[in-house]
Amino acid sequence: MEKIEIVRTTGAGGDTTILRLQGPLTLQTLFDFQSAIREPGIGDTIVDLTGVPYIDSAGLGATLSHWAHTQRTGKKFAEAGICERVQVLFNLTKVSTLLPSFTTVQEAEQSFSASSGSASATSV
Repeated sequence: MEKIEIVRTTGAGGDTTILRLQGPLTLQTLFDFQSAIREPGIGDTIVDLTGVPYIDSAGLGATLSHWAHTQRTGKKFAEAGICERVQVLFNLTKVSTLLPSFTTVQEAEQSFSASSGSASATSV
């Protein structure tokens, strides 16, 4: 059975929630991810995918759902540390044109402080 570990931390500015994922984001691990993004106090969000070897369609859908939620509520969203296999999925599905992606969490945080709206630069 696949498992995912999710560690929630606060960004340097104090207003950003960083979710560090370790393990595949799939239908089997989806509910843990959904619980983490629905916890109270989540606003601006950076999802650190450095430890995610792959994502299936269910995981992709959950990520897009949270991104859409941040758009509706005026919050910022970014992903960081995307491995090559996940980047291929994002490119094939054109998700890479929607979701702000950065090489590191620090770059994503800097984009939040540099922008007044949603992070939009893609540096991956």
